[in-house]
Amino acid sequence: MASQFKNEQDIPVSKQDFPGKDHDMPDPKPSRDELPDAGGQSKTYRAANKLQGKRAIITGGDSGIGAATAVLFAREGATTCIAYLPEEEKDARDTQKQVNDLGGTCHLIALDLVKKENCKKVVDFALDKMGGIDILFNNAAYQMMVESIADLSEDQWEHTFNINIHAYFYMAKYCLEHMQAGATIVNNASINAYIGRPDLLDYTSTKGAVVSFTRGLSNQCLDRGIRVNAVAPGPVWTPLIPATMNDKAQKNFTSPMGRPAQPSEIATCVVFLACMDSSCVSGQTIHCNGGTVVNG
Repeated sequence: MASQFKNEQDIPVSKQDFPGKDHDMPDPKPSRDELPDAGGQSKTYRAANKLQGKRAIITGGDSGIGAATAVLFAREGATTCIAYLPEEEKDARDTQKQVNDLGGTCHLIALDLVKKENCKKVVDFALDKMGGIDILFNNAAYQMMVESIADLSEDQWEHTFNINIHAYFYMAKYCLEHMQAGATIVNNASINAYIGRPDLLDYTSTKGAVVSFTRGLSNQCLDRGIRVNAVAPGPVWTPLIPATMNDKAQKNFTSPMGRPAQPSEIATCVVFLACMDSSCVSGQTIHCNGGTVVNG
């Protein structure tokens, strides 16, 4: 079993260029299908065919939470299509191989979702490869630390919104044209929407929009039998951390549990929201944040 964080003293500091790469992360490596236990070791996720025959799109599926979700979806019987940036090709191939080794199928498409026409291309590609769409996990996101609004450029503000909320709208809009009753959408929000993190003002603002988008879209879709929910992770050990955070923020990247979560721990919540275990849940946000108590 892979080693996991025992406490905040285990958190290493490293540097990467954006968007960051899973394969360049320091130990302990991000986990895609192993869940930490109290002793700092891990146990492999145990599946139960909860998504047998389902077809899913995962944006940002090459690494981090997206990759872990692709692997757990495969364990649960789903076929996936993952979208990612072209520079993330190696991570995407690694994720595809892990899915293939489990006997699953993972289709790859490298496109920047900052352009709405690329969102449409992802949906068309998924329809061609899988024949339909049952699950959308809006997960791709951009962040970059800036301490003051005075230093936060207009270009960064607009880029963050284009990726973190506009692409979620376009992906949902284009997918819903092809979704039937029983389909699900899961949006990746963040604890920052609830605590108001000051050094990620643009990111935090978009994640608040994701929560409201989730609620409004759920109310639109319920009469079609389609559920829409969100997850709001706290600190999670992904390539975004060395790619976007300074040394101080990395050393303090922890939760009340005394460690950041592994991507696999968030992916379990996405599985729950995507499957019939959550048949009476819509318009809600799961706070998989390591024990921080928030409202909403």
